[in-house]
Amino acid sequence: MITFWVSIVILVVGYFLYGTFVERVFAPQEQRPTPAVRLNDGVDYVPMDWKRDFLIQLLNIAGLGPIFGAIQGALWGPVAFIWIVLGGIFAGAVHDYLVGMLSVRHDGANLPAIVGNYLGSKMKQFVNIFTVIVLILVGTVFMTGPAQLLTRLTPESLNYTFWLGVILVYYLLATILPIDKIIGRIYPLFGAVLIIMAVGIVGGIMVKGYHIPELTLANLHPQGAPLWPLLFITIACGAISGFHATQSPIIARCLENERYGRRVFYGAMIVESIIALIWAAAAMTFFGGTNGLANGLKSLGGPAGVVNQASFTLLGTIGGVLAVLGVIVLPVTSGDTAFRAARLTIAEFLGLKQGPIINRYKIAIPIFTIGFILSQIDFTIVWRYFAWSNQTLAMIALWAAAVYLARQRSFHWVATLPATFMTAVSITYILQAPEGLHLATSISYPVGIAAAALTLLAFLWQVYSREAVLSGAKPKPETR
Repeated sequence: MITFWVSIVILVVGYFLYGTFVERVFAPQEQRPTPAVRLNDGVDYVPMDWKRDFLIQLLNIAGLGPIFGAIQGALWGPVAFIWIVLGGIFAGAVHDYLVGMLSVRHDGANLPAIVGNYLGSKMKQFVNIFTVIVLILVGTVFMTGPAQLLTRLTPESLNYTFWLGVILVYYLLATILPIDKIIGRIYPLFGAVLIIMAVGIVGGIMVKGYHIPELTLANLHPQGAPLWPLLFITIACGAISGFHATQSPIIARCLENERYGRRVFYGAMIVESIIALIWAAAAMTFFGGTNGLANGLKSLGGPAGVVNQASFTLLGTIGGVLAVLGVIVLPVTSGDTAFRAARLTIAEFLGLKQGPIINRYKIAIPIFTIGFILSQIDFTIVWRYFAWSNQTLAMIALWAAAVYLARQRSFHWVATLPATFMTAVSITYILQAPEGLHLATSISYPVGIAAAALTLLAFLWQVYSREAVLSGAKPKPETR
């Protein structure tokens, strides 16, 4: 129990200490008009109070990841707490803050445009395609998942097709209508449900006398799965997630003042880390350890079954229903903004203004047609690749932020170090994963680390070469 509460405290302290340090490195300007103010179009660029921005950002980024990923990551035992805490403070929150603020500085630009500015046009083209594919996949899966959960909670007459249609209509409205008409109105309520759900789970654990295991560095995975790099791929949301880089620009277009950036972007990620920590602790505690959790995942049909049983047992019938509804809210409130982000990314690529509603329909209808078709397909194999692509996207976003800070002659290491780490994670994983090259760890480990080291050296070479040019460095005079 001590480890759990210490972890919570460290995350909160990290927000105030390291979050403030990162903010000073970026140097927000209070007097600088934000895109929400300068480009207010009443659709996507809409000034909103920072508290609403925060709750919307939290729900945008907190899909099923901080719950399902944390539950699966708990199979490694309490060592998962370390990754959630350190990843959240030094990687995930930094990633979300820098991408969000870079979007603010670039008129609310989406990730591909930001990447293009700092990593080149070829990388921009790659990220454009990569991002849209990921967003449509996220939106589709977060459309089918909630429909299945709602089918279980309602009468047989309200079947899967019915709920899929309801969610599809909602997603379409949330995608094309001004952000303050639907998302800005209902998200604060959903955000409160999410937070209450997490607090309720902690309360249930304490009241019913469960003992959260203390920290051990041992790998407790029942099947002996290696920590490196699997844990760092399994727990993405809650530690660091590239999907967040596609969501932060949505709120960057609603931020009233740059000084609110830390509260909204860095703060939302820290809260998500706390949510992940709670569910990781609940999973390994409720089932009596990692072996029990593994059996629970198998017998209950995966993380959804674990959430369902743990919620009803810890919180009773009413609390359990609310908790499950909270789990339904999470994918819905990430799915709608995934489609919205896809619309904005495509519009930016095509140069199609989104003020006229007809232009929004031109993009939204094809996107949802594809999404509906994909909803009829089994995504098991596709989502194995998504786990990797999610962290790869985070890696790319961090390198773009590192280049920006280096060009500003700021302390770029706040982005460079996590970028290097995630490069090692991403490359090592795809080399050894069954869905990747399936190489032995004796090959994947050194190659992944070497690739990260070479990327870092190439970055530093470019940084200091440019610094030498900018500073007007001249060769030393020849001596006679």
